[in-house]
Amino acid sequence: MSWKQYQNELIVLVAFVIMLGAYAYKHTQVTSQAQAIQKTQTALGELKEVIALKKVWANKKTGKKLAALQTLISASKVKWSKKGKKLTASYTGLSANELNKLTTKILNLPVQIRLLDIQKIGANYNVEFKCKW
Repeated sequence: MSWKQYQNELIVLVAFVIMLGAYAYKHTQVTSQAQAIQKTQTALGELKEVIALKKVWANKKTGKKLAALQTLISASKVKWSKKGKKLTASYTGLSANELNKLTTKILNLPVQIRLLDIQKIGANYNVEFKCKW
């Protein structure tokens, strides 16, 4: 038996092996491209989130928004101390509604809360709040 007898079958076999190799290569390339696209989309989403957070945290109006906490409650119940970008505030004798308003405002501000101490004394509340931005 000579190889000439099976020459056509060998050519078909070699062509089939090359075809399988080409298919595997194509599949690998498509998969790697899909992964690269996914990584790029994830990185882009994270970048957009960082930009949005930077806008919130670098807002020049944060100090003015914090000043609204001073006028939210009557002046007789507030002790206020602001030094640079640090704030210390004490509120005494707050009702439940005043406490809810105050905590809602505090939690919606882009500040780093150092201390938020709420103590209930009878039907009233005392709040100590320290933050920086």
